[in-house]
Amino acid sequence: MQESSEEPIRFGAAGYVGPATMSSDRIKQAFAEIEREKRTGLILFLTVGFPDLAATLELVPALVAAGADAIELGIPFSDPIGEGPVIQESSFIALNQGTTLQDCLDVAAQLRSQVPHTPLILMGYYNPILRMGVKVFASQAEKAGVDGLIVVDLPHEEIGPLHAECDPRAIPIIPLLAPTSSDASIQASTAAASGFVYCISLTGVTGVRDQVSEAGLELLERVRAHTSLPLAVGFGVSRRDHVEAVCRQAQAAVVGSALIRVMLESPREQLVDRASRFVAELSGRRI
Repeated sequence: MQESSEEPIRFGAAGYVGPATMSSDRIKQAFAEIEREKRTGLILFLTVGFPDLAATLELVPALVAAGADAIELGIPFSDPIGEGPVIQESSFIALNQGTTLQDCLDVAAQLRSQVPHTPLILMGYYNPILRMGVKVFASQAEKAGVDGLIVVDLPHEEIGPLHAECDPRAIPIIPLLAPTSSDASIQASTAAASGFVYCISLTGVTGVRDQVSEAGLELLERVRAHTSLPLAVGFGVSRRDHVEAVCRQAQAAVVGSALIRVMLESPREQLVDRASRFVAELSGRRI
């Protein structure tokens, strides 16, 4: 597939301020603060454009204020094979709003000045990136102040072209590991990794679960043998007690489906308030 020619990133209503000089260090600083304060870390997943782009721009600063240490900005995709029905529905709604990868980059650029110290991590699937062009995407992400990238369906063995464009721009590609990952795969994925490691707590798709998977906790021990990077655990984390259980061994919990479900059940005018209160419960912070 031929890459498209590079175009300048669009300017949103808030203007584009460009990446801060601390861009490559935001993830490191966020986890250092979690360790210094001896508390649980919390990373949140939001689908960009759900229920609309304005909502994403409103939500992120509010959720950071409620206790989020980092934000995963989900890129809507028509075939999200790793997602359960809740996140699939949010992606469907965002796509029906016309949300594109370019919109996600523009949103990140606008949010950068509003949450200057919070890591913003794009999470999605490889096809939209490939269609935009790997070099164009990496350049745009750098300009937007993106701090990291998670590509759900890109195996470590095929990461070379994207890594070659992102690494010089100090945009780490976060390894995504599952209980089914072999020790050899874990070693290969973490050998040159930076940022943090995302550990999937179970096999299957995203979604709310009653308990944290024991397989996920065992995975943490296996991954820790290969890296000193911070570890984050996602898939099935939906309550404060889940966050506490995960963070006995990991540095952060990732919550996505449970937050999206709250958003799906909230009237638009109450969306930010209800989501913020839910996140405050997860983080143990009063608002």
